[in-house]
Amino acid sequence: MGHSCDRPPQPVKDETTMARSKPQKSSGNPAGPASSVTPFKHRHLLGIAQLNQLEIVDLLDRAEAMIPISRQPRKILPTLTGKTQINLFFENSTRTQASFEIAGKRLGALVVNMSVKTSSVAKGETLVDTATTLNAMQPDVIIVRHSAAGAVELLSQKVGCSVVNAGDGAHEHPTQALLDALTIRKHKQRLSGLTVAICGDIANSRVARSNLMLLNAMNVRTRVIAPTTLLPKGIENIAAEVFTDMREGLEGADVVMMLRLQHERASGRMIPSPREYYHFYGLDAEKLAYAKPDALVMHPGPMNRGVEIDPAIADGAQSVINEQVEMGVAVRMAVLDALIADQPQVSA
Repeated sequence: MGHSCDRPPQPVKDETTMARSKPQKSSGNPAGPASSVTPFKHRHLLGIAQLNQLEIVDLLDRAEAMIPISRQPRKILPTLTGKTQINLFFENSTRTQASFEIAGKRLGALVVNMSVKTSSVAKGETLVDTATTLNAMQPDVIIVRHSAAGAVELLSQKVGCSVVNAGDGAHEHPTQALLDALTIRKHKQRLSGLTVAICGDIANSRVARSNLMLLNAMNVRTRVIAPTTLLPKGIENIAAEVFTDMREGLEGADVVMMLRLQHERASGRMIPSPREYYHFYGLDAEKLAYAKPDALVMHPGPMNRGVEIDPAIADGAQSVINEQVEMGVAVRMAVLDALIADQPQVSA
């Protein structure tokens, strides 16, 4: 069954129209993309919650301009030449860390990947001590992933450079939401007015939280689909519609966004078993048929094939999962560009 929170999206000017009507100026780099007249006013990117609609559109426009850079033979701009980027990941990561590393290097930055397992952190150094030590090295930006919600914000208060949240606990993952939005916009030519269904482990997903905030800001009709044990308290205040039946939730959806079911939660009281979860909530051809015929299929990765999604759907014609990875590099290039390349840092 599903229900609406009786909070229809508020009509706003279509974001695609705003993007196209916004004046542009040269970034000062003849080989690089144009940037917006209005500088990005934030010093850090800690979450989608800090961004308004115009700022989201600006980052998406910047990211779209970065896509051709990654597709040309010489994949580099001098935008961040002389800048130092530190990737500080307290949680294991492959695609996100690699994506930020490639983004920084394609903009000309010196990128340092700090291995937490072999650092002083593993010897008992506190997060504040780590921040103080790194700050003394005079970096220009630190990319942080941490298992504790709020840890990235705490670190940002202790350093003199920009900080980007690459995921903090179940709190936020802003660049994932931005790359998802960019992928959707490229295929649908808009965000406003679309219906996006997010299915899976909503309760423990920073991806779901950031996506819901971004999509709501862009006037998207948001739905979440999950068993009651994977729905957080108060979700009806964030999503326009909440469903526990997947077929009902997918009816007429423009985009189907699957979430990773964490194996550590795939037993006990959360769900009876991965097999039963797949039966009711795994995306297969029969369930996908309830969405629109041209619905996009998305997944932030890594995928548990045969648990959250049928391999045939993950690799099928409607899937844009691999494109999400490509858009991730473009979005992270755009974020780095916005934070440190072309304007003064004036606020947190």
